[in-house]
Amino acid sequence: MLLPHGTIVALVDGERFELYRNAGNEAEPRLEAADTPTLEEHNKGSGGRHYSSAGNPQDSLLSEDAHAAAVAGWLNSQVLAHKLENLVVIAAPRTLGEMRKHYHGELEKVLLKELAKDLVGRQGPDIIAALRG
Repeated sequence: MLLPHGTIVALVDGERFELYRNAGNEAEPRLEAADTPTLEEHNKGSGGRHYSSAGNPQDSLLSEDAHAAAVAGWLNSQVLAHKLENLVVIAAPRTLGEMRKHYHGELEKVLLKELAKDLVGRQGPDIIAALRG
């Protein structure tokens, strides 16, 4: 996969969010870590799940859903503010599914690729290898 210079790669799982920017060129990408924003994870009602007990083991799913919604919201805001022109999202499968529910139409236009894989914590060469695989 060719990654244009400046492409943002977002790595997301149920708890963490990392950003990388392609500092190389399309043919020879070089991912560098970018600053990751602090997110407000208040959308506990996403996905249509309703739980009444704090002791319910499914409560962690609500937190994961809120995290996914917050990441998608932040990415949407960056696209709408014209701060993000090319985007790749690599997320744990369940997280990616939840994020898709919150994508703005404009985000979908700049989305070059999605990969349903948990790569949070991996380094640039591993990420590029996964995108090429």
